Amino acid sequence: MEEMSTALQASLDRLLDSPGVTGVALVDAVTGLTYGAAGDIAEAGDGPEVCELAALIAERLSAAGAEGELESVVTTTTKRHHVLFSVARPVGDPLILAAGLDRDRANMALALRSLGDRAAEVLA
Repeated sequence: MEEMSTALQASLDRLLDSPGVTGVALVDAVTGLTYGAAGDIAEAGDGPEVCELAALIAERLSAAGAEGELESVVTTTTKRHHVLFSVARPVGDPLILAAGLDRDRANMALALRSLGDRAAEVLA
């Protein structure tokens, strides 16, 4: 178990190499349990809050007629970006990779590409 948590932590730490990423967390999409975090955890978001936000957005999109599973969410303020990526698992409910980005240092397109490419690595 120690090796798995060390590998997960190493994967999360590598996500901090993405431009402007200040904090990341891997959260269970149903329970809100945080499996791991790196960087400024407050920037990534609290596990239960991340879970509730993703569920609320998915529910509202479904009510509006959108089809399919929620893939990602980007919230922007004048100083920060907050990104949620759904990470599918071979078995069980999906996970959410939450990331906080410094808006002045992040190139949003590059950061989204980098985080999206590396999201699957956290389970490898």
